[in-house]
Amino acid sequence: MKEAKIADEVVVVSVGPKQSAETLRTALAMGADRGIHILTDARTDQEISPLAVAKILEQVVKKETPDMVIVGKQAIDDDSNCTGQMLSYLLDWPQHTYASEIVVDGTNVVVTREIDGGLQKLTSPLPAVVTADLRLNEPRYATLPNIMKAKKKKIETMTPDDLGVNIDNNLKIINVADPPVRAGGVKVESVDELIEKLKNEAGVL
Repeated sequence: MKEAKIADEVVVVSVGPKQSAETLRTALAMGADRGIHILTDARTDQEISPLAVAKILEQVVKKETPDMVIVGKQAIDDDSNCTGQMLSYLLDWPQHTYASEIVVDGTNVVVTREIDGGLQKLTSPLPAVVTADLRLNEPRYATLPNIMKAKKKKIETMTPDDLGVNIDNNLKIINVADPPVRAGGVKVESVDELIEKLKNEAGVL
């Protein structure tokens, strides 16, 4: 969208410890214009909930006033799939999830999303929140010249307190348990024996 002159600026945002700045530098080397790092080193004693991240992003969006926010569809650590949806609610913006294609048409956005039955196209006015599917884009290779240029690009650092966001986690993990061990398979000698086991042991007939 930037190369097609649709987007004027690409701003990347990360919420996390000091190491997150490395991820931002990689994004800048791939072509983003500037970065915003919400530093959370002081709260490494507990995980930051998706709602807290959404509230942080809400304040960043209000500060930056973008036309579109693109986030991942889910976290890679706990597989949460709700930050984008929560952000959409907090901003009262339209949302598009699992986007595999994004087309900006004037003041509207047309998103193709993958569903069980195939592909679905949705249209909404901008601004909007979009969560990205794996097939949305092929990440570009960060070349050495662009890596050097990224070192000069601006990364603004702030904290949740600077944004007035309380990141206390109200979610508690009560218990984590492995699923029951799956029993081994059984060989049968005949179709009649199979039917008998399905009926009397498995209870599926």
